Amino acid sequence: MMAELQLEMKMEQKKLALTDLPGVGAATAEKLESAGYYDLMAIAVANLGELVEASGVSEAVARKMVNAARDSMKMGFETGTEVLRKRQFVSKISTGSANFDTLMGGGFETGAITECFGEFGCGKTQIGHILAVNTLREDPDAYAIYIDTENTFRPERITQLALGAGMDPSEVLSRIMVARAYNSDHQMLLSEKVESLISEQKKKVRLVVVDSLTSHFRAEFIGRGTLAERQQKLNRHMHVLSKLASTHNLCVYVTNQVMARPDQFFGDPTTAIGGHVVAHASTFRIYLRKGKKGTRVAKLIDAPNLPDGEVGFEVIEAGLKDIA
Repeated sequence: MMAELQLEMKMEQKKLALTDLPGVGAATAEKLESAGYYDLMAIAVANLGELVEASGVSEAVARKMVNAARDSMKMGFETGTEVLRKRQFVSKISTGSANFDTLMGGGFETGAITECFGEFGCGKTQIGHILAVNTLREDPDAYAIYIDTENTFRPERITQLALGAGMDPSEVLSRIMVARAYNSDHQMLLSEKVESLISEQKKKVRLVVVDSLTSHFRAEFIGRGTLAERQQKLNRHMHVLSKLASTHNLCVYVTNQVMARPDQFFGDPTTAIGGHVVAHASTFRIYLRKGKKGTRVAKLIDAPNLPDGEVGFEVIEAGLKDIA
């Protein structure tokens, strides 16, 4: 049944090729593909101005392209029953901790962005490594993408986790595509390149990790005068990640830095960088903090279908370990 549904949805998206759209010949299609517009979904959700710039066509032609793509994909309203049917494609990636998985409704969800924020040493990067290994363990054909902005990816840690999962470390490392991002523009470009890995190189990407999301933005945009520009740029980045998650039913996991609010005198003053832009774009938000005796605490603070809650765990060589 599941295979039939997947085939049906793929056929719906492949009724037209790019060259079947009005005003799109071979040369225009080549321009669109080089700019990252590989299929009808990319055209249907494209910004009109960006589409004009990428293809070189007039705004009127671009509008016809978008409308034709949307009409072919039936992007209007649908019933809740149809949404529920599509939700059957969503899968969960285990953290290796039974309690953490329960908190997340079975694990980290595909088709969504999950943000983990917390101070240094709270386990954000550890979870990114663990999700990468567990993704490949659960799907032998899958790939994981790791966009590293703070030089925190460690193949040695992947080796430990792979051995703990009973996997071949060399085989696991060969299916993790790592890229070091040196500034915010490079980081955004790398997230856009994920589309070409999927569409051109035909890699089955199931997980994208961005560790960390805001470090470059925080370093490059200093002072209140640059805040609006930073947030606009960060919003575009989150939009690309969100489109990747929904279009290709993959899990996007982002780590985020924190700061202390100086105007909060009671309770925990810790708040995530990126403000409402990151908060609204993230489907699930988890606050990680250090617990007693080297433990960690994960608190789910935002989810569309799950109650708030928290669990404790330990980070060990083989992965995560539940604590009583």
